[in-house]
Amino acid sequence: MYHVINRAPPNVRFPGLYVLPAAFAAQMSALAAAGYRGVTLDQLVRPVARRAPFPSHPIVITFDNGYRSQYMNAFPILRRLGWPAVENLQLSGLPPSQGGLDTRQVRRLVQAGWELDTQGFSHADLPTLNLAQLRHEVRDARMVIRRRYHVPVHWFCYPSGRYDDAVVTVVKSSGYIGATTVVPGWANQRIDLYRLPRLRVLAGTSPSALLGLIAGTREDRPPPNSF
Repeated sequence: MYHVINRAPPNVRFPGLYVLPAAFAAQMSALAAAGYRGVTLDQLVRPVARRAPFPSHPIVITFDNGYRSQYMNAFPILRRLGWPAVENLQLSGLPPSQGGLDTRQVRRLVQAGWELDTQGFSHADLPTLNLAQLRHEVRDARMVIRRRYHVPVHWFCYPSGRYDDAVVTVVKSSGYIGATTVVPGWANQRIDLYRLPRLRVLAGTSPSALLGLIAGTREDRPPPNSF
């Protein structure tokens, strides 16, 4: 799980979410050298549905919110490897004037094979919303992205990883195949697709530290019913 692929500005609120482009490139090279292959969530769900083995060493690179640096800095690095990624687009609150992706950039990512999913409209704290607000963030956001970009939008990304049973119910009823959390761990064929774990990659993570993080979370417990 990545956010901004750029140098953190002075006094920024969450500097840990800024990964330098050179560091990101080194991390991706280390993953490739270790035998990993970048895939999307849609590419993974097909083996799950068939109860077939996963591809060898699959890894899903996800980007949250829709920062322009993901297109400007991460996209070329992944393109050189021939890897797609997952863009969890936030529909409001991050306009291009504030460092967000514009429509043309999103379309170019989709054309290059990236999977377009969503965090909803506004990165809301979903468990605190009433049913109408929750449906707007989850269901309506999917409808807008499907109409605007002509993609299926099979996966939801819980903003800040926050969810409970009511949120999961709305995600299911809105037509999503599954959803991603911020709880660390590995996915497997037995895991709840609506509570998929992810590994947050922070500023200063070396390639060896990233490989260690991946190896060290293999036996972690699956995400809880609420977070």
